[in-house]
Amino acid sequence: MISRVLSAELTEHAGQRVTIAGWVHRRRLLKSVSFLVIRDRAGLAQAVCHGGDLPGEESVVEVTGTVTANPRAPGGVELTGPELHVLSEPVEAPPFDLYRPVVPATLPTILDHAPVTLRHPALRAPLEISAASVAGFRAVLDRLGFTEVHTPKIVASATESGANVFGIDYFGRPAYLAQSPQFYKQAMVGVFERVYEVGPVFRAEPHDTVRHLAQYTSLDAELGFVRDHREVMAVLREAVAGMLESVRERAAAAVATLGLTLPEVPTEIPAVHFTEAQRMTGEDEPDLSPAQERWLSRWALTEHGSEFLFVTGYPMAKRPFYTHPDPARPGYSNGFDLLFRGLELVTGGQRLHRHRDYLRALAERGESAAPYEGYLQAFAYGMPPHGGFAIGLERWTARLTGAANIRQAAAFPRDLHRLSP
Repeated sequence: MISRVLSAELTEHAGQRVTIAGWVHRRRLLKSVSFLVIRDRAGLAQAVCHGGDLPGEESVVEVTGTVTANPRAPGGVELTGPELHVLSEPVEAPPFDLYRPVVPATLPTILDHAPVTLRHPALRAPLEISAASVAGFRAVLDRLGFTEVHTPKIVASATESGANVFGIDYFGRPAYLAQSPQFYKQAMVGVFERVYEVGPVFRAEPHDTVRHLAQYTSLDAELGFVRDHREVMAVLREAVAGMLESVRERAAAAVATLGLTLPEVPTEIPAVHFTEAQRMTGEDEPDLSPAQERWLSRWALTEHGSEFLFVTGYPMAKRPFYTHPDPARPGYSNGFDLLFRGLELVTGGQRLHRHRDYLRALAERGESAAPYEGYLQAFAYGMPPHGGFAIGLERWTARLTGAANIRQAAAFPRDLHRLSP
């Protein structure tokens, strides 16, 4: 396989005899000639065959042939005079023809057979976009002096956001799957100043909706020595712009497959305070409803030409205890959400950084500091003003691709009902 050529590289080898390898994407059997369309990680290639038994679709093959021009073939070239070697054959047919441009199956069928259905170009494309987004996220934060960290996903106490956690037996002791790396990434600000993590988080919330998963991938960042939440928002803007730039560069074929129009990120994303958002939408609730998020997104697009909108200053009562209040309006927070195409995409803000402020915040909420002893340890030894944010990767990908269901942006989604494959 050392001399293997990818399908996208064939035009560079016109007139040469080369070897490709991949899956039989489609067979077209005619009277005098047959065509095998081979799928590899880079795309499709066509081989012209004369006589003989041809392997079935999804067989894994190695084909050696001469690269010959044909404007009707994928990429404008095909392999002629092929020698065919079958590496493996399927024992059963896929649940639908993977060569059809439109997926003729329901979402449950797709998810039940994910190891094979994700081979379809249109179903694989969101995952390519997801991977490119992560690469862009990492590239931007690396450039800005962040250090990537890897924090525990098994924790001793369920302290961050209530009881919606998955309990496990940890060598005879109770433990939980982490809802977020929040506590650990804050602690690591005291080590590296700027950190980020890409990893799974777990939420045992009994949601059965098109926008929730029980396990998803979180893109987290935390940075020290900030003046307030606006500096965190500026870093988030750079991260989102870098993710989109990476998608354009690394997943152009996937974008084309899905026929997407990618958004532009304004140099400065428009922002409205929570109280102003409530005034504009005519509601007075402690949080934004989905309908309000959609209305505000339409307003941002109409008034500012932006598919992104920051909403800042959420009430402290709706934010975690570690959120820093607005010094000028203590009832409101130095926190924010980023809305994208009608949906909350990112939550972030400035955190408390003084040990005494944490003790006060917990006391005001009627909570004991004892369960937070490990977390509070970092603040007992001096921490700078800091803040951060978290992006749900599957939610980001679903909004970017226009998927009707967040499960279409996950390879093997976990939700209220699904635990396999």
